[in-house]
Amino acid sequence: MFKIGEFSKLSRISIRMLRHYDEIGLLVPEETDPWTGYRRYAAAQLMTANRITALRGLGFSLAETAALLACWEDRTAMETRLLAQRAGLEVPDTGADDAGRKKRARALAANRDAARFYHDYLKGPGGARVRDYLAQRQVAPRTATRFGLGAAPEQWDALTRALTAKGYSKMELIDAGLAVAGKNGGVYDKFRARLMLPVIDVRGEVAGFTSRILPGEEGAKYLNTPETIAFKKGRLIYALNFAKSTKRPNLVLVEGNIDVITLHQAGFDNVVATMGTALTEEHARILARYTKELVLCYDNDTAGKQSTDRVLNILKNANLNVRVLQLPNAYDAEGKPVKQDPDDFVKKFGPAAFEKCLNGSAGQNDYRLETLQQKHSLADEEGRMAFLREAVETVAALQSPIEREIYGNKAAAAAGISAGAFAQEVERFRKNRAWQARKKQARRELTPAAQLQPRERELRYENLRSARAEEGVVRLLLLEPDLFPQVEGLGPEQFSAPVLAKIYALLCQRHREGRSTQLAALAGALSPEEMSHLVSVMDQPEALAHSAQALRDYIEIIETEALKRGGAGASDPLLAAREKFRERKAYGG
Repeated sequence: MFKIGEFSKLSRISIRMLRHYDEIGLLVPEETDPWTGYRRYAAAQLMTANRITALRGLGFSLAETAALLACWEDRTAMETRLLAQRAGLEVPDTGADDAGRKKRARALAANRDAARFYHDYLKGPGGARVRDYLAQRQVAPRTATRFGLGAAPEQWDALTRALTAKGYSKMELIDAGLAVAGKNGGVYDKFRARLMLPVIDVRGEVAGFTSRILPGEEGAKYLNTPETIAFKKGRLIYALNFAKSTKRPNLVLVEGNIDVITLHQAGFDNVVATMGTALTEEHARILARYTKELVLCYDNDTAGKQSTDRVLNILKNANLNVRVLQLPNAYDAEGKPVKQDPDDFVKKFGPAAFEKCLNGSAGQNDYRLETLQQKHSLADEEGRMAFLREAVETVAALQSPIEREIYGNKAAAAAGISAGAFAQEVERFRKNRAWQARKKQARRELTPAAQLQPRERELRYENLRSARAEEGVVRLLLLEPDLFPQVEGLGPEQFSAPVLAKIYALLCQRHREGRSTQLAALAGALSPEEMSHLVSVMDQPEALAHSAQALRDYIEIIETEALKRGGAGASDPLLAAREKFRERKAYGG
C-alpha cells in the first residue's frame, strides 16, 4: 500500500487532484483510515491512474474519462466510444471482442425471446397458478404487463423446445443461463413452475431473470440467472430502467423485487432493488449516476437492520446523501413484534402513509444514534454508559467538525449529560485512535522490507540480506525516478536475486531510452509471477524523507555482499570487520 504522497509521486498526479478523484469516485483509495483520514492506494491502482492521466491529456472530461475506463480492455469498443463521445453520441457497453460481442448479443436476444415466451404463457391457460399468486399479492394485470412478468411452465424443457425452434442452439441457451445440461447429456429449462421477473438493464435489454417459487412447490424461494456474459449480478439494479426517469428527488432501495413492483404500482416510481441485499461498491457508483440522495428501506426485522448497517458501511465512500426509512413496528394478536416489509406496509396503510414515512426518513447519522438508543436502556446508569461508549465511537468517526458537534449534542441530550463533556470525550477518543494509527504506521515503517521469502519457489532468495537491499533499490527507483543518476555504477550482475536483477536492468534500460519507468509500464516485460512479486515489493513501506541516503546504504550492502560472493570477503580484513559491525547493528534493509 502507498500513502497518498507516495502514490502521487508514482502516478505523477497531484495530491489535490487525487483527493478530487476520490470525492467523485473516479479513483477511490483502497483504504481510508476512518480516524486519521489517511488514504492508502494499492500498487494495482497505478494502472488506472496512468489511464486517467492519458485520457485527461487527450482533453476528455472527467465524465468521459470514467466512461472510457469502463471499456478500456476492448479496443474496438474504445475506438467506437472515442469517436461517439467526440460526436456527442451515446454508445452502449460491449463485450471484449467480436466473438464476445456476438455471444452477448445472442444471449440478450435469447433472454428477450424467453421473456416473451414467459409473458405469453402467463396470459394463457398454463399461467393460471401464477396469475392467482399475483392476484393474492395484489399485483394488477397492468403492473404485470409493465414489468413484463411471466410464468415458467412446469415441464422440463418447454422453453428449450420453444427457443430451439426459433434457431437457438442448446449451447446458446446454456450460455444465456436459460437452460442447464443434465447428467445424462440432455438439456432442460433452468426455471420451472415459477413467477418470472425479467431483469431489464438501463438500455432496455433483458439481461436475465429473477424468479419466485410458487406456493406448494419445493426448491429455492428465489432463483436468479447465473453469472453470464449478459447477467452481472454485481452491476444490475432491478427497475432502474424505470426509476432513472423519476421526477422524485431521490431513489429508494428496498430488499425484494416484489417490494419494488408493489411500490411502483402505488405510485413510487423511484424504487429499486439489487439482486438480494448484497449491495456492492459498483452498485453504489451506478446509483450515484442517477441520484444524489438514496433512501434505504429494508425490512424492520433483525436481518433487515443488519443489512442496513452493512449497506451503510459500503455507501460511506459513495458520492451520495444516504437516508434510512425505518418502517414502524408491527405486532401480532399476542403483541409480539412481526416482520414488516414495504410490500406489507403499503398494502395495509396505503401510499399516503408510506409517503409520510419517506418524507420523515432519517439521515444515516441520526439512524445510527436512534439504533443505539433502541439497543440500550437509558433509564439505568449501566445502559446510559453503554450507550455513551458506542455513541462516542460513532460520533468520533465523523470527519466533519460540524457534524461531530451536531450529532454529539444530540447524543449528549439523549443521555442527559452536557454537550461539552461529550465533546471532550469524542476528542480524547479521536486523539487516542490517531495515536494508535500513527504507532501502527511507525511499526510498519520500522519493519525490514521483505522479511519473508517470495511465495513463488522459483523466485526464492539465496542471500536474504542482499535481496532486501536490492528490493530497496528497485522500490526507490520506482518511487523517485530522480535517483537514477546515483545507481550508474551499480550493475545488475551485482544482484543476488535473478528476478530483482531482471527488474533493475529493465528499469535502467527504460530510463536510458527515455521511456516510462512507472510500475504499470513494466507489465509487458515481466511474467505474471514476476509482476506479482514486484507489486508485493512495492507494498512494503519505504521512508522517502532520506531517500538518497537510503539508496546509498542499499548500494553499499549489495556491493559488499557481491564481493563476499566473489571471494573477497575472506581475504579483506577491513571488509570483514565492516560486515561484522553491520550485522551487529542488525540493519534489515
